[in-house]
Formats: sequence, C-alpha cells, structure tokens
Amino acid sequence: MAKTLEKARKAISKKRSGTIDALHQNSRDSKRLHRAQIRDERLEKLASTKRKHDKPLLRRVRFFRHAVSELGNQPLELKVIQSKIHEYVHQYDEEYEAEKKTRRAGRPSSTKEDLLKMKITALEKEYRDGFYMPDLSTEQNIGMVNRFDGSWTFLNSLAWVKISEAGVVKPSSFPPQGL
Repeated sequence: MAKTLEKARKAISKKRSGTIDALHQNSRDSKRLHRAQIRDERLEKLASTKRKHDKPLLRRVRFFRHAVSELGNQPLELKVIQSKIHEYVHQYDEEYEAEKKTRRAGRPSSTKEDLLKMKITALEKEYRDGFYMPDLSTEQNIGMVNRFDGSWTFLNSLAWVKISEAGVVKPSSFPPQGL
C-alpha cells in the first residue's frame, strides 16, 4: 500500500479508536482517505512513466557494460567503440527484416514493423549527430561501468561522451538533454 494512504488510514484509525469501518460516505475522514488514495495513484503513475522513459538509457549502459567485459575490461580505442556503437544502432535490423518479409505484398506495414523502423532511424540519426554513451576510453570509467548495478542514480557518477559517426568525441553531462 502507498505511503500517503497508509498514513491517513493510521491517523484516522487512531482518532476513531482503531476502527475505520464505519465511516460515512461524505465525512471528512472518508474524503481524506479518498484524496490520499488519488494522490498515491497519481504518484505511482508518474513514477512508472519515469521508469519507462529511463529504460532505454539503462539498457544502453548494460549493452556497453557487456561489450566492455567481452573485450577484457580494458579502455577501448575509438575504432572499437564505433564498431560497438554500430552494433548497438543496428541491433533491430534482423527483426525488422523478418517483419518485413512476413508481410504480404500490397499490405501496409504492421505496428511492430513501424516501431522498429522508428527505433532504427532514431538511433541512426543520433549516431550521425553524436551518440550519447558512457566514456569507454578511460580506465577509471571502465571500472565504474563494471560496477553499474542497474540503478538510475549510479549513472550520475559516470563520465559521458557524445561520439559522432565522423569520429568526433565531445564530453557530455548527465542527464542527457533531448534524448
């Protein structure tokens, strides 16, 4: 149960000597419980929206953490980093092609196919403009990436960069602006 509702319920039960079963529908106490419940639902909805918004960035860090561990937990050169970015950007290509092949001729594309196409084009555009990722060229940041525990708060301690397709590396800050 959520915090505000539990606090209101506890306060009302203390006031009514332990029982809150006999509340009148329009009483102040029932309205207080209703407001607390509405507030808790609203806060939960906001929190779930934020988690959904943060998920792609967390997935990105997990991908590069796995890539670094595959390559021996050593700082990576720009060419290797760009190949891993290319791998990340084109991770949906096979699934998109499979969806495209299953579609009959003359039919409009499916919703899943449209979503995959949008993901692919967004990632390609980001890579052209500057791909936002943790800095994998320093020993210290590699150690921090390896200690990544999946939480959003941990990402603030990492050094971030934007790497463009042309090979330009620009330091960046966290949280990302405009992703």
